[in-house]
Amino acid sequence: MSESGERPALQSLPEGIVNLADFEAHAQACMTPSAWAYLNGGAADEQVMRANRAAWDALKLWPRVLRDLCGGHTRTSMFGKTWPTPLLLAPIAYQRLAHPDGELASAYAAAAQGAGMILSAQASVPMEAVARAMRQEPTSGPLWFQLYWRDDRGFMAELLQRVQSAGFEALVLTVDAPVQGARDRERRAGFQLPDDVRAVNLGGRKKPLDLAPGQSALFDGLMPRAATWSEIDWLRERSPLPLLLKGLCHPEDAREAMRRGVSGLVVSNHGGRTLDALPSTAELLPLLREVVGPDLPLLVDGGIRRGSDVLKALCLGADAVLLGRPYVHALATAGALGVAQALRLLRDEFEIAMALVGCRDVGEAGAHLLWPSRI
Repeated sequence: MSESGERPALQSLPEGIVNLADFEAHAQACMTPSAWAYLNGGAADEQVMRANRAAWDALKLWPRVLRDLCGGHTRTSMFGKTWPTPLLLAPIAYQRLAHPDGELASAYAAAAQGAGMILSAQASVPMEAVARAMRQEPTSGPLWFQLYWRDDRGFMAELLQRVQSAGFEALVLTVDAPVQGARDRERRAGFQLPDDVRAVNLGGRKKPLDLAPGQSALFDGLMPRAATWSEIDWLRERSPLPLLLKGLCHPEDAREAMRRGVSGLVVSNHGGRTLDALPSTAELLPLLREVVGPDLPLLVDGGIRRGSDVLKALCLGADAVLLGRPYVHALATAGALGVAQALRLLRDEFEIAMALVGCRDVGEAGAHLLWPSRI
């Protein structure tokens, strides 16, 4: 892929792809076993990965019939802007492991389908090229930048300025991964980044750990560098962009986030890649919505595979959903065209679910459309 961000060449789609799950087998055949283990694996026994999916399956919709749905739509609004759909691509690192065009292909696909994109700090394509791809389509969804905290405020200040100058509209700080989870599948595969894939937007090297004999590399080395609530204040002071926190699970943390003036939350358990003993995001979502009230933007990820899952998430209190591993499967299968097809399939299923449940727009989604209803 050109560093200039040239438009990716279109590939053909394999026959027989009619839903997001159909991409998975094709994707695995297109990737090395090591890359597949990294992008598709989870922590420890991968219980949280399975729980995320099972929780969406367990929810049932409770349709209303004979409703006038003429003029219905999927538009959603956040931060004073309206977008065509409540679908965003989740931040996933090193997408050139899946396809040579990487995040650039994902950006063109998202823009073409009116979806949003959250670019990972560990993207393998320059952020400016991704931003240009999204801006070329006036009806694209939001473009946000995901951050991991780095204990170098000079570097962080420069990164924030670069993000704003490139045209990103919000910051998403991941707060649930101060250290990496114990990813057995990834370790068994001996995963290492290939020489031609790196986090191109993160310059320099992390400072080496300076440990005294007997000190813990984790508690004495890594954790003193991790973000705390004071870093949330620092980020809000340094950037005018809305700041969302991704990965909160506990109501008290949600309350503290609101006290600190954050702009929104992403309900996430990191796709099951950190701690393999967490609630599913479908379980967490209504709890956190109750805590933060009706106005703070809430997004959710983890196990979204069907358009009906999107509707269920909105009924539980989400304003939008993030699609994760399935779009990487689509990227590996057919590049930009694959991701665009995955988003189109998901949006079509979402519209079908809305129509069949009697929901004219996203504002009409609520707990009354879930069985058993809490009316």
